[in-house]
Amino acid sequence: MISGEFNSRGELFFETGLMAADGDIIPVKALLDTGFTGWLAIDNQDALSLGWDQEDEPQEMQTAQGDAQFNLYEGTVLLDGQEFAIEVLGGNGLENILLGVRWLQTKRLLVDFAAGVLTLG
Repeated sequence: MISGEFNSRGELFFETGLMAADGDIIPVKALLDTGFTGWLAIDNQDALSLGWDQEDEPQEMQTAQGDAQFNLYEGTVLLDGQEFAIEVLGGNGLENILLGVRWLQTKRLLVDFAAGVLTLG
């Protein structure tokens, strides 16, 4: 189980690790986005700097801001002490690394704003 933190806007952040192609682990804070139905979204520039392999052609997808094109990458994420090889969406100009609701199929989310408790595991 990993502990997260709330920011001043009440957003949910968790520290996770992104594994570069050379095996280095890059610790990052990722925003849990319940409106995102995938595993992970990251800026294309960051995915390329990690050396992640790009899959197929870009795909058109609908977002809260409208339609956008995303690249698909195969990335490795460390979460709660486990390594996961997952499909990653890469977009341009993404401000945060996003964890999607697919994680909630395998991990339990506990959010208690009043008590300041946020865990995923």
